[in-house]
Amino acid sequence: MNRVWILCALASLALGCKTEADRRAERPSHAASVSGGERPDDDRGRCEGEGPGFEVSEYDTSGDDWPDVRKVFRTVGEGRMARLILICREADLNGDGIKDVVRFYNDEGRPMREEADRNFDGQMDELTFFERGHIVRQEIDTTGDGRIDTKIFFENGRPVRGERDLSGRSTAQRWTPDTWEYYEEGRLVRVGVDVNGDGRVDRWDRDAEWQRQREAEAARREAEEAAAAEADAET
Repeated sequence: MNRVWILCALASLALGCKTEADRRAERPSHAASVSGGERPDDDRGRCEGEGPGFEVSEYDTSGDDWPDVRKVFRTVGEGRMARLILICREADLNGDGIKDVVRFYNDEGRPMREEADRNFDGQMDELTFFERGHIVRQEIDTTGDGRIDTKIFFENGRPVRGERDLSGRSTAQRWTPDTWEYYEEGRLVRVGVDVNGDGRVDRWDRDAEWQRQREAEAARREAEEAAAAEADAET
């Protein structure tokens, strides 16, 4: 297990450490190959909106005269109760004519799932899942090999736990992480590592500064409670 990676994660990359995902994101995207206003014939859109009851709207948000956002609406209900609801939205983020992010919505207009190509290599590498309109989980391919190697779990919009398969043991049928991350108020504070592959944490790496703050806060509360108890005893 690469201990440098663990330290980088705990420091939130404050020391300039870079993951493979960071390095791939810095590489030139295939947007550079689009020249002279040309766009590919297939924008790889994933929103399906053909047939009666559907409406499609496209927008140019970048000012280059090419639509980079597509929204698909579906008619639900009949008569006076009929209304259009958004069922799909997709966007081209880097202006190369290929859709990089698509989000699907339920009949209430709440997001259900989002697929994204964050490094613009033409492959969706990040899946985001929602419940009742709130993000609950992300599944990410950080290495570009087409396999999910990272899962992050959220509560109230903040990450609370992360799981990573850095050794590549997982299959499509079975998720087998070897690294577990824990967050407090969105801050990564603990990382547990399975060194020998038995599925259990063998080593913990902790955010020392967070630990000191936590201990100081506990000591402060203990002192306040002791002072309050002493004051009650005197009265």
